[in-house]
Amino acid sequence: MAEKIMLWQTEAPYTAFSTEQAQPSLEEYPAPGSRGAVVICPGGGYNHKAAHEGAPIAKLLQAAGISAYVLDYRVKPCHREAPLSDAKRAIRLLKHMGYQKVGILGFSAGGHLCCSAATLYDTGNPESDDPVERLSSRPDAFVPCYAVVSFGKYTHMGSRECLLGDEKDHEDLLRRFSAELNVTRDTPPAFIWHTAQDGLVPAQNSLQLAMALRDNDVPFELHVYPQGHHGIGLGSENPEASQWGGQMCRFLNGLGFGR
Repeated sequence: MAEKIMLWQTEAPYTAFSTEQAQPSLEEYPAPGSRGAVVICPGGGYNHKAAHEGAPIAKLLQAAGISAYVLDYRVKPCHREAPLSDAKRAIRLLKHMGYQKVGILGFSAGGHLCCSAATLYDTGNPESDDPVERLSSRPDAFVPCYAVVSFGKYTHMGSRECLLGDEKDHEDLLRRFSAELNVTRDTPPAFIWHTAQDGLVPAQNSLQLAMALRDNDVPFELHVYPQGHHGIGLGSENPEASQWGGQMCRFLNGLGFGR
């Protein structure tokens, strides 16, 4: 059974908004000797977390020689900043554990969280008493999988409403949580994939992100597979989409995440 690592030893930020949720944590799938690790964010519309987008993905990475950690992040009802706070803390924590490279991967709404972590990172607080908080939350790579990239035209309204609640139409928040609008030249490299048939989260999300990365000269790899419904995870029953896992592992190993 995978070990569980608590993100904070004290009370997590924004706990007052979600007191009924357990302390956010990481489920550990280490690959001994790996230089890098990946935080995995299962999807679920910021309402729950899909099990098939957690442990099976971690085991895929582990088999490729990359350590993986499934993030149990907070979902509705929670403060809109709580999931991002959890993701940023997870990245810092893995850096503190000594990994040379730390990436983040996510599906659907978890992909939105992944994109937010990659575009809304901070450099850390050098004055903090907590050595983990002194570290940057910038990931070294990110992997959005049929992700809700935007809270604009092509968004998934369920994810937007669950995260923002009554402020789901607040213009400043829509911009903050639309990753394609927040890409800079310092955004980390990305491996992006989607399916053209996705009827829940349109592939335009991934295409807009790729265009923003290209406009800012950020390296990326993009795959849009012709078939496959939303939420296919590993895509084991789809000969074309099932290739994403191996392609992604090669991408990350090329960046130095493996042994």
